[in-house]
Amino acid sequence: QVQLVESGGGLVQAGGSLRLSCAVSGFTLDYYAIGWYRQAPGKERVGLLCISTNDAISYYLNSVKGRFTISRDNAKNTVYLQMNSLKPEDAAVYYCAAQRHNCRGGDAVDKWGQGTLITVSS
Repeated sequence: QVQLVESGGGLVQAGGSLRLSCAVSGFTLDYYAIGWYRQAPGKERVGLLCISTNDAISYYLNSVKGRFTISRDNAKNTVYLQMNSLKPEDAAVYYCAAQRHNCRGGDAVDKWGQGTLITVSS
């Protein structure tokens, strides 16, 4: 059974940091790009950044450049999202998503995780 499970969400103060994990099972992470997306209440889901099978990173949202970074550990079947300097506007449900080989955006996702909630207090 193909699964992506996010963890590490919660409440953080503005300016703080969080690290999210995306644990995958049922498929070989080596062959998949993993992206992080978020959806704030009343808004559409947006792509943040993605890491391809060769560790190339693509940023979809300029406002997270310099604050968010992504990494992968294929041996642990896990991808991480490190978020620094968090702002109230970063509050949302965060999703990881898998797609074969390269980062191609949200329209080409093969499998989504269930999401984890981030709340940022000002």
